[in-house]
Amino acid sequence: MGKRILVILGHPSADSLCGAISDTYAEAARTAGHEVKVIHLGNLAFDPILHDGYARIQDLEPDLIEAQAAIKWAEHLSVIYPIWWGSVPALLKGFLDRMFLPGFAFKFRPGSAFPEQLLQGRSAHLLVTMDTPPWYFKWVYRMPGLHQMQKTTLEFCGIRPVKTFTFGPVVGSTPSRRSSWLDKARLLASRI
Repeated sequence: MGKRILVILGHPSADSLCGAISDTYAEAARTAGHEVKVIHLGNLAFDPILHDGYARIQDLEPDLIEAQAAIKWAEHLSVIYPIWWGSVPALLKGFLDRMFLPGFAFKFRPGSAFPEQLLQGRSAHLLVTMDTPPWYFKWVYRMPGLHQMQKTTLEFCGIRPVKTFTFGPVVGSTPSRRSSWLDKARLLASRI
């Protein structure tokens, strides 16, 4: 029996390597019998700035309300994004700031430093492109843009397991190398 899979394209442009990975992953998941929804962050209309932090919750725009419903619906998330300046693109960060709110993704507990995790029961794949060689990003930079998504965002909210896959360096990559990355995305989606 197939799973409900939500693919989130965190690159602002669907016409990118991340866009190709997203399309390939979604197609392979459908072929494997899963029900798939796709969110292209670049197509959403929302203010990515959480203006007052948690002091005042901003009203969610219709696209964000739909995205929250899709996250609740999903059993598995696939977030596909590039590493820019060691982290996630600003649009993806803004999406997380606005969406993963108290009462939706987690809930503060009186007297506890650790909140209740409200997105338990979901797993995730992170498919991440970068211009830095992945081994260098891991051992020298210590993977800030991966830890941010895996540990301090998804797992913080109860999404487990979160498996991370890196593709790079993109700069100077050959068409056959990029094709092998699409093959890897296809294989990952077919094995969920």
